[in-house]
Amino acid sequence: MDIQRRNNVTVTGNPHGTTVVLAHGFGCDQNMWHLTVPALAEDYRVVLFDYVGSGGSDLSAFSETRYASLGGYAQDVVDVCDALDLRGAVFVGHSVSAMIGVLAARMAPERIGALVMVAPSPRYIDDEGYRGGFSAEDIEELLDSLESNYLGWSAAMAPVIMGNAERPELGEELTNSFCATDPAMARVFARTTFLSDSRDDLNKVSVPTLVLDCTQDAIAPREVGAFVHRAIPGSTLVTLDATGHCPHMSAPEATNEAIAGFLAGLR
Repeated sequence: MDIQRRNNVTVTGNPHGTTVVLAHGFGCDQNMWHLTVPALAEDYRVVLFDYVGSGGSDLSAFSETRYASLGGYAQDVVDVCDALDLRGAVFVGHSVSAMIGVLAARMAPERIGALVMVAPSPRYIDDEGYRGGFSAEDIEELLDSLESNYLGWSAAMAPVIMGNAERPELGEELTNSFCATDPAMARVFARTTFLSDSRDDLNKVSVPTLVLDCTQDAIAPREVGAFVHRAIPGSTLVTLDATGHCPHMSAPEATNEAIAGFLAGLR
């Protein structure tokens, strides 16, 4: 199978620079990084892709069994890295992709040499001694609403996820991305995302890691960023002066500055 076609892989930037792989979150595609790519392209080789079921990926390659676990999405990452023969790449994952990157780095340690986690959450449901931001009932209600009326759910939830109500164009951009995703495949990805629990994977991370959280985030509150930082040995936590769950879209300058600073420190 042509992995680059399957995952709609795009390679841009400086061919001689360190490779940075940008991975989108649920309901999104590689276009969500359009404000980040220009900030990296001069110094770094930038790889973008879509998970199977998202964006311009080959939808015929979708398997509900494979993508019912985060490991299936991590295998997409490994497949892309293998196809490009990447060595020591920096994986930048937004939202659930931060945890997918953790799994991929363990599956193929020679391929991924560092992680940047943008608004990560290892578990969305509250647990004893852990605040994920949602009760189990909240998540079941969210998933039921998504599964019964995906377009309606997208229109209602995208602005909440994005935050920044005074900039409605950001919520509209995310809504359009959600609505462009096949509903049946989005339902699978949503269940995999919101019912996941990757907390036990964090202390196994052995590569340099930057954790980025936001001052206000309806999906991943600051307690979650602090938890991830504490759990990953030697990680760096930066709290961005940003609102919402997509700082690479709502506060691109601060996000890009933090990523660039981390990348420069790896040299």
